[in-house]
Order: sequence, then C-alpha cells, then structure tokens
Amino acid sequence: MAIYRDRYILDGLDEIPPDMLRDLDIAYDLCQTLKDTSPCEMCGKCCHQPFITVRDEEVESVAQAAGTDAVSFMFQYLTRDNEEGKWLFRHTNPCAFLDDDNRCRIWKGRPEICNEFPYMVSMFMSRVYLSIVNEGHDILPDLEYMDDTWPCTKIIKERIPGLIEEARIKRRSML
Repeated sequence: MAIYRDRYILDGLDEIPPDMLRDLDIAYDLCQTLKDTSPCEMCGKCCHQPFITVRDEEVESVAQAAGTDAVSFMFQYLTRDNEEGKWLFRHTNPCAFLDDDNRCRIWKGRPEICNEFPYMVSMFMSRVYLSIVNEGHDILPDLEYMDDTWPCTKIIKERIPGLIEEARIKRRSML
C-alpha cells in the first residue's frame, strides 16, 4: 500500500506514479491554501464527529494538553479501533474537551485531525484530487455529504469551484 506524505493511505497502490504524485501535490496545496485562508470560526460542530482520532505519536502531547499523563489519558478518553488500530476519542457527541462556549480546552495540543478538519482530511482531499484531474467535473455534487449549516462548508462551497479551476490551469501548465 502506498502512503502519501507519510499519512494518507492509498489503498490498491504499491507506489505512487510520478504523474499522480504531481496531481496529489496540487490537490494538497489547494486544500492547504483553503485551510490557511479560512480560520476556524469556533462553531464547535466538528467536535461532534464520531471518529476523532489520535495518532500514537500524539497521545503524549494531547494528554499533556489535557493536564494528565498518557496512561491516564488513554484509559479515560481513548479507545482502540480494532479494524484500523487507531486511537479514537470515547466521548464525541460532543468531544469531552469542548466547553459550553464551543471552545476547545486542549486547543494548543489538540490532535492533528482536529487542526486539519475539514480541509486536509482524506475524504475531502480525494474529491478535490479527482475534480482536478477530471476536467469539466463539477465538485459540488461530491460535497453533498457536508453539512450546509457549518460555516466551513459555506466557505468551501463558495470557494472550491474557483480554486479547482486555478488548480486545473496549474496542472495543464505542468503537462
């Protein structure tokens, strides 16, 4: 199985062909730009997601942000996903670290997934990639899974068609 940027698993591939790597980089850069220019509005909606993951290498820092040691943190807040071996937060509706004012109590030490959601997660990025490489494809129907009441969904749906077109132009210039 191929892994892009040491964290995105590309099932069905043993390695990433150079042309695909170029296009993945274009999609990644687009998603990163969208994330960098769309600061979190602290609505707290993503803090109700059922699968908030913590990577093994993050357990210590997230535990520290929560004010506890790693072992206590794992027993109190995490469970192992038996299928994929990931750590998952036990309490996600809402997250145990979401205050009543929709502020994260572990913001500075939150898991990477919390920092990257929804712009840099594989589900969104894969749709961006496919839309870039398939000229004329409208990405908006692929984003129907997104909740339109979220501020970030509005930002994405307003900006993504133009960003996709810019990425396609960049891609064509590289061919």
